[in-house]
Amino acid sequence: MTCDVHVIGGGLAGSEAALQLADRGWRVCLHEMRPERSTEAHRSDRLAELVCSNTFKSEREDTASGAFKRELDALGSRLLPLARAARVPGGHALALDREVFAAKVTAEVETHPGIELRREECAEPPADAPCIVATGPLTSAPLQQWLAARTGAEGLFFYDAIAPSVLRDSIDDTKVFRASRYDKGEADYLNCPLTREEYESFVDALLAAPRVPMKDFERAAFFSGCLPIEVIAERGRESLRFGPMRPVGLDDPRTGRRPWAVVQLRQETRDGGLFGLVGFQTQLRYGAQEEVFRRIPGLESAQFARLGSLHRNTFIDAPRHLAEDLSLRRVPEVWLAGQITGVEGYVESLGTGLLAALSWVARRRGESFEPPPPTTLSGSLLQYLRDTTSKRFSPMNVNFGLLPPLAERVRDKRERKLAHTRRALAHLRAWMDRHPGWFERR
Repeated sequence: MTCDVHVIGGGLAGSEAALQLADRGWRVCLHEMRPERSTEAHRSDRLAELVCSNTFKSEREDTASGAFKRELDALGSRLLPLARAARVPGGHALALDREVFAAKVTAEVETHPGIELRREECAEPPADAPCIVATGPLTSAPLQQWLAARTGAEGLFFYDAIAPSVLRDSIDDTKVFRASRYDKGEADYLNCPLTREEYESFVDALLAAPRVPMKDFERAAFFSGCLPIEVIAERGRESLRFGPMRPVGLDDPRTGRRPWAVVQLRQETRDGGLFGLVGFQTQLRYGAQEEVFRRIPGLESAQFARLGSLHRNTFIDAPRHLAEDLSLRRVPEVWLAGQITGVEGYVESLGTGLLAALSWVARRRGESFEPPPPTTLSGSLLQYLRDTTSKRFSPMNVNFGLLPPLAERVRDKRERKLAHTRRALAHLRAWMDRHPGWFERR
């Protein structure tokens, strides 16, 4: 195939961008280096493989994540419908069966007549056509070097940690209970309650356990939303009880009382055979993980299908190197999308893939790309990527704090969030109406 556009990286952002462009009639070459070359986090060669949590977060419209999904639905996201088709129970969160989702995305790409999937590593963007680089946090060394040469720096970095998963039939049902926090939604989570003594013993073991040493860097800069559990514990003995092990809203139905601490397990596969420890990202050594986490009531005989791990996450200094249309200032024929831009989160990644595709279409039509309004979560995220006021740029999820204030003050917190959601969708649709040609599909 002769390509109109190259997309490097078959993750969430790259797959979304490729499908968006191919649906519009453009010839897309999608480059994915797996299985020719794997990474320290991926386990398969399928596209859009989820390597950290298995959740796309809340779908409630009074949450930023839910509001952002509504925007992406309005924009015609191709991956969100596939995610919902791979859904597993998770309360109001969009939790997925990783394998089902990856298989659906891979099939969608492989069978699309407008996409040629090339299983090869790209050391740099091909020169014969414009390119969207969506290689994510695990960008290969040669491409990192290419980016570093164009940005004048080695780039920013942080470490990302993955939580372990256990087989459902190895969990002791006599010690756990089903519930969602504050009884919101269905009782989709398994909850392991700890007494004060069990909690203190767990913290002692956690802090004493050996960890995988850092490599290549003098310091580690963790993203605050994905801190390893042992790093949280180092901040104070009660920090876990106010973090991933908080018992608030989880009364044990067998005692009628709130436990001292709780470990929540979330379903990860459609058949319910695998559950992940929520918020238990870790850099402990594998043997130490099994020993420490089996101290949790109900997990004494747990069989771990996947242990936690730590991997490098690379992103560029977006405010100083990206134009407002997500193209590189020094190489305008190259766009970036996904976590390499400095957004954090699955849905944020696929969202930037969609926006990069729209930006490419605008350029191809001879038009200037107008970002979505800053009153939308899509636009506010792009605006954050252009904010040069911070001394050190750091990754960001969508959140209502990125949005400008409402015209009228709304006292009720939930109603205020709903008002933000309604305004965002109205402004997004008006923006789409101004650019109908960007959304024409062939």
